[in-house]
Amino acid sequence: MGCAGLLWASVITSVSALAPRFLYDFLTPGWMVVQVGSEAAGRDVTETLLIVGVAAAVVFVAVLLVEGALRSGYDPAYHSGSELSLGDRGWIQMANFLQMGVGMFAFALGVHQALNAVIGPVLLAIFGLGSIASGVFVPDPMRGYPPGGPTGTPAELTRHHQVHTAAGPVMFLAIFGACLTLAGRLLGAWRLYTVLTAVVGLALTIWTALAYQRDAANTGLVQRALILVYWSWIVLLGLHLV
Repeated sequence: MGCAGLLWASVITSVSALAPRFLYDFLTPGWMVVQVGSEAAGRDVTETLLIVGVAAAVVFVAVLLVEGALRSGYDPAYHSGSELSLGDRGWIQMANFLQMGVGMFAFALGVHQALNAVIGPVLLAIFGLGSIASGVFVPDPMRGYPPGGPTGTPAELTRHHQVHTAAGPVMFLAIFGACLTLAGRLLGAWRLYTVLTAVVGLALTIWTALAYQRDAANTGLVQRALILVYWSWIVLLGLHLV
C-alpha cells in the first residue's frame, strides 16, 4: 500500500471512531441530556427523603423499647409510651417524638414524589404533626409514674396534657387514612398488606383507647402492638419505594 493508501486508511479509521459520538451529539438535543440528569437527581432526593422517614421510625421504636426497659418505676406492659416524657430522662422521649415528626414530613414528601399521590402524603404529614405536638405538650404525672406521682388519674388535667391526649387519636386516624388512600396506588401483595395494616391498626387503636380509659394492666402492651403495626409498615413501604 502506497503513502496515499495509508493516508486514506488513517482518515477512514479516525472518521469511523468519531462518527458515533458526532451523530450522538448531533441527534441528541441538549434539553434531553439535562432532563435525564434532573430526573436522576430528583430520584436521589426522593430516596433520601424516604430513607430519612425509615430511619426516624426505627429510631422511635428503638428509643421507646430501650427507655421503657431501663426506666426505674416504669412498667412497659402497663404504662404508655407517652409517659416516658416524664421524669429526669423525659427529654429523651420528647426528642424522640420531635424527630419522628420531622422524619414523617420527609417521608410524606418522598411518598408523594414516588407514588404521585396527594391525600396519603398529606395524612402522613398530619401524622408527623401529631408526633411533634406530642413532644411539645407532655402528659401529666399519673398512674404511679414517675415514681412519687399520683397513683391514679388526677381529677383535673392540665391544658398541655389535654393537647397531648388529643394528639394521639389524630395521629393514628391520620395514618389509618393514609394506609387506605395509598393502598390504591400500590399493586398486588403491597395493596393487600397496606389494607390489612389499616384494618389491624384501627382495631388496635380502639383497643388501646379502651384499655387506657379502663386503666387496664396491659395498656402499654396493646399500645406497643399498635405502634409495631404502623411503624413496621412505614419502614417496609419506605424500603420498597427506594
